[in-house]
Amino acid sequence: MSKKKLSLKQQKFADEYIITGNIEQAAIKAGYSKSYARGNAHKLVANVSIKAYIDQRLEEIKSEKVADQQEIMEYLTSVLRGEAKGTALVGEGMGEQSVRQVAPTVAEKTSAAINLGKRYAMWTEKQEVNVETAVTFVDDIGDEDEA
Repeated sequence: MSKKKLSLKQQKFADEYIITGNIEQAAIKAGYSKSYARGNAHKLVANVSIKAYIDQRLEEIKSEKVADQQEIMEYLTSVLRGEAKGTALVGEGMGEQSVRQVAPTVAEKTSAAINLGKRYAMWTEKQEVNVETAVTFVDDIGDEDEA
């Protein structure tokens, strides 16, 4: 990655571009003239330092916003074990209800168990077979002209 520091205008362009995905609009919002944005904004994205900054920010955003496999597996496990809590309306009598934290139901725990089991292929009708022998083709069909 280039160690060249971005100007404030370049950084603002990159941030706006990440938000909108529109090069021209991002350049205008960053303070570039409309005529520059219309004809030359593509040069900003091609700039090695700006591109590196955009790639770095997108990676940071991705890691903050998207659950990875480990997080999903931990969540499913916490539901299965009854550690995760949800909310539910609970009758208080006389037609009144309140919202309370409740443990997962048996159905929710079962669903989590099934999803974890699928991940580990614990109950599948398909079998994974590895064959490590050579395939031999036998040509035992005679010529059509011999009939």
